[in-house]
Amino acid sequence: MISRIVKLMGNRFVISVDQGEEHIDAAIEEISRIEALLTTYSDNSVTSKVNAMAGIQAVEVPEEFLQLVTRAQRISELTLGLFDLSYGSIDKRLWNFDKNLSILPSKEAKQNLKLVNYKNIQIDQEKSTVFLKEKGMRIGFGGIGKGYAADKAVAILKQRGVKNGVVNASGDLKTWGRCDGKPWTISIADPDAPQYPFSQLEVGEMAVATSGPYEKYAIINGKRYSHTIDPRSGLPISGLKSVTVICPHAELADAMTTPLSILGVKDGLNLINQMNQIACILVDDHNRVYTSNNIRA
Repeated sequence: MISRIVKLMGNRFVISVDQGEEHIDAAIEEISRIEALLTTYSDNSVTSKVNAMAGIQAVEVPEEFLQLVTRAQRISELTLGLFDLSYGSIDKRLWNFDKNLSILPSKEAKQNLKLVNYKNIQIDQEKSTVFLKEKGMRIGFGGIGKGYAADKAVAILKQRGVKNGVVNASGDLKTWGRCDGKPWTISIADPDAPQYPFSQLEVGEMAVATSGPYEKYAIINGKRYSHTIDPRSGLPISGLKSVTVICPHAELADAMTTPLSILGVKDGLNLINQMNQIACILVDDHNRVYTSNNIRA
């Protein structure tokens, strides 16, 4: 396998293929294109243009952007808003998880919670527009974007005739083909020692996303606070150390880790067990491991 590590979309991407450096170049070009489309760090991105017109007018957007928002809205409906693109309304203004975070959010910061409501993201399929109803609303793709980018990069590589490989976007990965003639097997990080695996799983051609507070957190007054925020309260979640989702598409796997982290073991498993072609592995704060019904662990 030929591998390359690059930083894109604020994440560490590892692209591995069984042939040709030029194919990796094409995958990087595709991920960079998606980053330019979705980023909130450029005033010229489609996301920034939609956010700038919040509460003012609808914005005509490319078909690709429109359909990604549409799929995200379906996930919001499925999870009763626990996945919500409009979480961008409080992200960074409420909890900005960096090394310097030392105090809890102020009451004023929590006022932005009223702007988080996926039902106020209006889509017009005929006009190809997106409108944020409330002034100050913001959408962001931090919970789905890198999974989508992984899917798109794999599609490009397959189109170019690459038979085997994996695209790993900081824990959100998509495999295709085989690894040394065998089905792909992935390792799941030990949440207490992320550099080591606690389990391995044969996934074949699948997408896998793993998330947990061990990846990104802040310690305030001696207490660890997760980077995953419950949009209903604006408070960090607790109860689970690690959430792993396995399904055919990295986009969906990426998006489902946040709702499952918020729901916890009982409700999270109940949700996944009602869905087709998706499975999960949950590790709680006491290191107990739970799996959905449709997984062979």
